[in-house]
Amino acid sequence: MSMADWGEAILSFVRDHEVWAGPVCFALAFGESFAFLSFVLPATIVLIGLGGLVGHAGLDFWPVMIGAAFGAGLGDWASFWLGRRFEPQIERMWPLSAHPDLIGRARTFVERWGALGVFAGRFLGPLRATVPLIAGFCAMPNARFQAANWSSAFVWAFVVLAPGAFGLGALRAWFA
Repeated sequence: MSMADWGEAILSFVRDHEVWAGPVCFALAFGESFAFLSFVLPATIVLIGLGGLVGHAGLDFWPVMIGAAFGAGLGDWASFWLGRRFEPQIERMWPLSAHPDLIGRARTFVERWGALGVFAGRFLGPLRATVPLIAGFCAMPNARFQAANWSSAFVWAFVVLAPGAFGLGALRAWFA
């Protein structure tokens, strides 16, 4: 099954079972934000599509957005905890062992920008799942990390879902 088929299957499932929109967004955002799943689960494009489905099918935006925000926040929190707890072992595990340059860039980014880097890292595709892990490696204070994590999770969820959710309605109103 190709990624396009996979994404279409998820969109079809949510279209047919609207009550699952929030939990599906939670799972996709968690996978997109968790350090190891994010390398094999590029879910942002599906979340953008789900935003469009919200706008097209009239799903309630807030449960979908909150599901995505909580999934993203918990994914980063888990990555941060893993980084803090298992630093030396994780750097030697695949897929990070295959990308030592990514670890180095993320470490430099976190050390230079701190919590602001955690916030901004959420919006930078390749760094999205590694920044929280590296923040754990660097022993960033938990309160500082969580403030950046949760605030960025809610902003990110809104930014990913809102264009499809509200943009389609605005376009329909504009051209009606």
